[in-house]
Amino acid sequence: MNDSHSPLSRRRVLLGAATASAVTVTGVTAAHAAPAGAASPTRHLVARDRIAAARLVGGPARFQADFHERLDAWLAFWSANSPHAWSAPVEVEGGVSGNGDVFTLLAIRVVRDDQRRDAFAAGRSDAAHLATLASLHHHFPAVRVEAGGALRVTDGPAGWTGSAEQVAFAVTACRELWGLRDADATDWREHLGRAGRGADPVSRSGWAAFTRAGLRRGLRTDSY
Repeated sequence: MNDSHSPLSRRRVLLGAATASAVTVTGVTAAHAAPAGAASPTRHLVARDRIAAARLVGGPARFQADFHERLDAWLAFWSANSPHAWSAPVEVEGGVSGNGDVFTLLAIRVVRDDQRRDAFAAGRSDAAHLATLASLHHHFPAVRVEAGGALRVTDGPAGWTGSAEQVAFAVTACRELWGLRDADATDWREHLGRAGRGADPVSRSGWAAFTRAGLRRGLRTDSY
């Protein structure tokens, strides 16, 4: 969509990932059966046809209520750090799975120059793809790059966990967004430190700052 977003190597991104409107629905049975004679716990799902203000393509879908609220906050954050020339997202394409607590993102669409365009597309390997991955790591503890570039997120509070997926993202971001080509899974923090990064990226505040900076670098908005 944006010619200023240089293409990235899909092989590097995927290999890195490999290595390192609303109706409330109640009464859905929890994943684990309750003991005999005990009341069965329930999960509360909400049917939503939007994430933030963006229409969910193919919606409505049923989400865990807290998860949908986190997705709302994530997309608002993504939009707030996107280029001024882009509208707020008008469409999000993806699918819900699990117990309403997993979402696989395929596309984010905005309006630019009076045309609807893909600001993020799963099958397109560019800086906006890595930026969107950063934005999801900012809001969720478990984010995975699927085959074909789709981004799969699981509900939970954000923060550093040290997972292989987080480390792989950090290394790829260091190389592709900060230009630290020698960074690897064992020394990426040292490379960032020498590049003048402030807070330790594996602290709570440091991870939030690192992922926000990754979003802004990828979307070319770090200068404002």
